[in-house]
Amino acid sequence: MPKPTPEFENKDEEREFWATHDSTDYLDWNQAERAVFPKLKPSTKTISLRMSESMLNEIRVMANKRDIPYQSLIKVFLRERIDSELYKQRVP
Repeated sequence: MPKPTPEFENKDEEREFWATHDSTDYLDWNQAERAVFPKLKPSTKTISLRMSESMLNEIRVMANKRDIPYQSLIKVFLRERIDSELYKQRVP
């Protein structure tokens, strides 16, 4: 059974609390529901990525076959790999 969540006097106090405490002691994450916020736009950061011309050309060919920009395809590939690495233990 989870512990009761304390009352906080302000956001700074709450931020400090959650920075030093494990939320699983206070919340039953098995009861959590996924929330969707369709109007939020994730912040992005421009990066420079070096890769061989042949690899970039292969990605461009694959993106062209899917009719999407090659940068978008790179992001899809990265997202899939990140998900498989981080969440592979959670998949039943």
